[in-house]
Amino acid sequence: MKLLYNPASPFARKVRAAAIELGLGDRIQLELTLVAPCKPNKDYASSHNPLRKIPALVTDGGMTIFDSTVICEYLDAMAGGATLVPREGDARWRVLTNHALAQGMCEAAVQVRYETWLRPEALRWQDFAIDQWDRIDTGIAWFERHAAELAGPVNLAHLTLGCTLGYLDFRWPERDWRTPNPAVAAWFSALKQRPSFALTAPENPPAS
Repeated sequence: MKLLYNPASPFARKVRAAAIELGLGDRIQLELTLVAPCKPNKDYASSHNPLRKIPALVTDGGMTIFDSTVICEYLDAMAGGATLVPREGDARWRVLTNHALAQGMCEAAVQVRYETWLRPEALRWQDFAIDQWDRIDTGIAWFERHAAELAGPVNLAHLTLGCTLGYLDFRWPERDWRTPNPAVAAWFSALKQRPSFALTAPENPPAS
């Protein structure tokens, strides 16, 4: 299998971490792929994802799968199923709901990055960035109040939340989300020791 990715992307990291957790890390070849708003990668759009988003997974059979959540579900099925997302019952809906929250937080963080770094300074919308930060902070606070949801075997929601927090540390190391959220901070500190996170730390791609 081949994963088209960017080492700075929290969504690509989610897939890489999932593969390692599932014992499939050595089955995936990484291929650096650069995409960004207002910088169309037409080859990638025509061959893999018309939305020009990463990651995309090319399976051993030649099928292309996107986005990160769908890829994680595909890998989970490859590994026998129900490891990252319970198969049925309330546990399934809790994991999927927690994942939706963590995924939304991750999307908000990427929007802040675009708004405060990629958009020309004269066009930046401060209130929009503030609103995205509020979504992130409110999400972390929710997990702090519901720390029991962080217990147990690593699931899809855990991977997504961990990648989101890692992205915050990567892009905004000066931002202190830990002090008001000690339970989440302790959980994330332990998560970072797992091979799935230790081996996938975000980094800027090589200069083109």
